Amino acid sequence: MVKVYAIVLVVGVLGLIVLIVGDALAENLDRPGLSPSNRLGKRAVPVVAAGLGFGMGGMSAEFAPVEIAWPFALLIALVAAIGAVVWAHYARGRAGAA
Repeated sequence: MVKVYAIVLVVGVLGLIVLIVGDALAENLDRPGLSPSNRLGKRAVPVVAAGLGFGMGGMSAEFAPVEIAWPFALLIALVAAIGAVVWAHYARGRAGAA
């Protein structure tokens, strides 16, 4: 499962880089149509957040100093993905309020 967590984490990091650079470029050029967050829809940010949370939670569980069975590590990764999506929703709402 470590390979799955690693691949999902790398894809999530690349997605995060695309979102950050694309949003910054769209903001600096004053063209909101270029923003990947707008072009890919409302689900782009939660999907990237879920990938990051799943990959980070799974890798953390697999490489924990205590021995954790893989089904429990998978459960930890899923909980981390849900937590990342909730945090992304909260952070995005706070950014819009500022």
